[in-house]
Amino acid sequence: MTQQQIAPQGIPVGYPYGVPFVDHLGALMIEEGNGSSMLILELRPEHRNTHGAAHGGVVMTLLDIAMARAVRGQTRHQGDADHGVVTIEMKSSFCQPGLGDRLFARGTAVHRTTSMCFAEAELHDENGVLVARSSGTFKVLRPRPATAPKPAK
Repeated sequence: MTQQQIAPQGIPVGYPYGVPFVDHLGALMIEEGNGSSMLILELRPEHRNTHGAAHGGVVMTLLDIAMARAVRGQTRHQGDADHGVVTIEMKSSFCQPGLGDRLFARGTAVHRTTSMCFAEAELHDENGVLVARSSGTFKVLRPRPATAPKPAK
């Protein structure tokens, strides 16, 4: 984990999953499990567009991460191994500009089959204003088998 902070509720948060792009953004996981997740992002100047609002790419990234983490949390809750997931498709609707200092993304896993999961997410600013909504389809990957170390030469 490259970053550790304290959420307003006093909960330690971070993004300990080793995704360099998420670390670069500074998105932090507040909660995850049982088919839901919540992220927070402190908006920095480089996250904003020319109008001072959160850039659409930042908004869509937060929605995508929130849905993916909700899906992964659901698979672990169901007793499965921690499968990876890949976004197959994603639809996003922008409702209001994200003008505050913080954005909160909540993801929910809606329905899972053996190899796919459908999810939704909402992004709000610190005042509770709905910034964007999203739905997506995720492929659930099989865990990779452990490989034996190669003998030294």
